Amino acid sequence: LSKSLNLEEDKIKRISFNEITKNAVKGSIKQAREIDMDLVDSQQTRRILDRIVGYKISPVLWEKVKRGLSAGRVQSVALRIICDREAEINAFVPEEYWNLEALLLTPNSKKPITAKFLGDEDGKIEIKSEEELNKILKEIEGETFEITELKKSQRIRKSPLPFTTSTLQQEASKTLNFATSKTMRIAQQLYEGVDVKKHGTIGLITYLRTDSTRVSEEADASVKEYIKEKYGSQYVIGKEVKKSLNKGSQDAHEAIRPTYVDLSPTIIKDSLSRDQFRLYQLIWNRFVASRMEPAKYETSSIKINVNGYRFTASTSKLVFEGFLSVYKVEKEEKPTNQILSSLKEDSKLSLKEFNYSKHFTKPPAHYTEASLVKILEELGIGRPSTYSPTISTLITRRYVIKEKRNLYVTELGEIVNNIMITAFPSIVDVNFTANMESVLDGVETGNIYWKTIIRNFYPDFQKAV
Repeated sequence: LSKSLNLEEDKIKRISFNEITKNAVKGSIKQAREIDMDLVDSQQTRRILDRIVGYKISPVLWEKVKRGLSAGRVQSVALRIICDREAEINAFVPEEYWNLEALLLTPNSKKPITAKFLGDEDGKIEIKSEEELNKILKEIEGETFEITELKKSQRIRKSPLPFTTSTLQQEASKTLNFATSKTMRIAQQLYEGVDVKKHGTIGLITYLRTDSTRVSEEADASVKEYIKEKYGSQYVIGKEVKKSLNKGSQDAHEAIRPTYVDLSPTIIKDSLSRDQFRLYQLIWNRFVASRMEPAKYETSSIKINVNGYRFTASTSKLVFEGFLSVYKVEKEEKPTNQILSSLKEDSKLSLKEFNYSKHFTKPPAHYTEASLVKILEELGIGRPSTYSPTISTLITRRYVIKEKRNLYVTELGEIVNNIMITAFPSIVDVNFTANMESVLDGVETGNIYWKTIIRNFYPDFQKAV
């Protein structure tokens, strides 16, 4: 705007806010700043590189394969990651293995303990065939099962961190079965604002494109006050879980959280569509849980010796719900082996029966949208704003198809990937792309001059084209 309108630079200011609420917008005006040209240059360099790669390689694909195809700086790497996994799955050779369990009875209980086979005195043993299984069974048949070690301890389950773009996309995919594009579309609606009865139109969540788990002091204080009121002070977190930022995290915005914690999902349910309500509930629950105490379990475990072989059994009991009272991570398993806590060392157990079953190792799983987002983030490829459009493009161009959440490479995807690996190896090199992201971050911090990146990149690239 300042360029187009020829505005005098000393008369214009830039404001930024993380949520569309009255306080946030008013506060941002008080903290107006100059336009940061390093940030502008970094964004511009990103766009120029994306244009160069897309506009130069796409016509090559039209000529070699068919019109309407495209290549991109992040998109082509994502396609390669999926193709590499497909190749791994195809090359996988399953191996046989056996599970062995002993159902054991204590002198004064009719309910058996389930003990898993662990190995022998030298360590863990994997049973690879029926012959090996029979050999072990023969050696322990009729022998005494004796408890050699009994351990009681406490285990804690840490409170989750509030959502970033990538963790929101992964969790919404897992629990709500949302595609990444759907998650982002609905989050955008919640961010821009919804007409809530008695409150008018308000932005319900903070900015949805972020790689930070940071939370403002004001929001932190209000959620802790809310937890204290609704659940009691013993639920308020004492020591917070801090996540070290990934290399290359921009940390420009807060985590994704509700703008007003008092507006619980049930209060505003009538003002939201079904999908808006489900996503808002997920974000609200996760944020409140992130400021609650960890869940605590009491665990008991025993080691059992029988003629030199080792079996083990364990159980755990939830003693303090903590954050689980708000945010269920997954279905809690019903505790088994509850009578363990009453046993003593050197106690003898009698065998009721053996359970054994044959299995085969499984190949690596196909990528889902959620697991692809996770790996892109781990490798430092792309930014929170690029995950969803990247996946959508791969599906739209028919390089990848989605079946029951899984992503499968099509024949067209294979052909394009092979051309890219042969002709443009650096573009589809994971390390090259991740390194390019960190170089672009160098422009942002003012350490690298933006034109240097283009000058270094273009000649080799042009030659490859």
